[in-house]
Amino acid sequence: MAQNLFGQIDPPQRLLMGPGPVNAHPRVLRAMAADMLGQFDPEMTAYMNETMALYRRVFMTENQWTFLIDGTARAGIEAALVSLVEPGAKLLIIRAGRFGLLLSEIAQRIGAEICTLDLPWGEVATLEQIESALIEHKPQVMACIHGDTSTTMAQPLEGVGALCRKYGVLSYADATATLGGMAVATDAWGIDVVSGGLQKCMGGPPGSAPITISDHAAKYIMSRRHVEAGIRASDTLDGSRPRISSNYFDLAMVMDYWSEKRLNHHTEATTMLYGAREAARIMLEEGLEARFDRHKAASNAVVAGVRALGLNVFGSDAYRMTNVTGIWIPEGINGENVRTRMREDFGIEIGTAFGPLAGKVWRIGAMGYNAVKHKVLLTLGALEACLAAEGYKVSRGAGVDAALAEYS
Repeated sequence: MAQNLFGQIDPPQRLLMGPGPVNAHPRVLRAMAADMLGQFDPEMTAYMNETMALYRRVFMTENQWTFLIDGTARAGIEAALVSLVEPGAKLLIIRAGRFGLLLSEIAQRIGAEICTLDLPWGEVATLEQIESALIEHKPQVMACIHGDTSTTMAQPLEGVGALCRKYGVLSYADATATLGGMAVATDAWGIDVVSGGLQKCMGGPPGSAPITISDHAAKYIMSRRHVEAGIRASDTLDGSRPRISSNYFDLAMVMDYWSEKRLNHHTEATTMLYGAREAARIMLEEGLEARFDRHKAASNAVVAGVRALGLNVFGSDAYRMTNVTGIWIPEGINGENVRTRMREDFGIEIGTAFGPLAGKVWRIGAMGYNAVKHKVLLTLGALEACLAAEGYKVSRGAGVDAALAEYS
């Protein structure tokens, strides 16, 4: 019987203007085509050290422990939580969208005692609310989402790290959706552990999770250190606290792997490291402030354009992420029909929503390589045409004109 080898992968060209992933920068893709190296080849370990140095600047930190977790952004989240939260430990989670709920899901599997500061989707927590929750619950760890793409809101983090230190609490923030597009001021905010991903504002593919860890958090993580039997040395010392309950996401062993010890924990995802390294290089060549300004300009143009089409924007302008915009679907319009038309007629993907916003909100992302004028204008023009085709009365050209005016 003839063997079906299917066809060579030849995906359709899409302009990915949803909440992520987005189109990867061509330089990142080219870097990922470079040849393999052994994980302890001196050239490879040099690339690892360079990647650490680059991501310190991306995370705006001096943290020694700044490196990559091999896996998508969720791998970074899980590594942080499983390494910071012992079974039975109390964890305070700020929840105001899908990804705050994800933190609870992971924490339940760890066996944490979970306490929450719950807010309606689309709201953010104040410092007063966070301090009250810290006083009430007395957690060992506080976890939150910096930018939750499910609501398109960004949680202000200035002062949060100082509050956690005041009450002796370790702090964690997931910056998957903001890293590379908004300031992730790790040191200025005083957050102990921050993780991200490549597939949004960093302009890379999913598959690598940059993470940064303060010295304070690193000391705690190392107190849970337990080196697996097959790679232990005769002088290996384990920590005094309960060992981390995941082997793959054990940050103590991964930190040893990225240190000069080069502990053979796992085989480094060479291709992803090449891509992550190049994504950081591109960002730093552009300059942090220029990068953040470009994302803000694209977001402002999207907002101006959709409002000119008579559409309402979800959430508060004061706290909106500068890379993803939520748009209320007009009454009487089938949101999925519009998304299908955009994909089939224009090759453009925009996002739907989750939970209480499912079927009610579209999400347009202008991130990384796609946070540029012509891609924003193409998306707005396509949205206008698809809305009109579905019977929505629009002022033709108004969206593009308003976005152009915003850019001007």
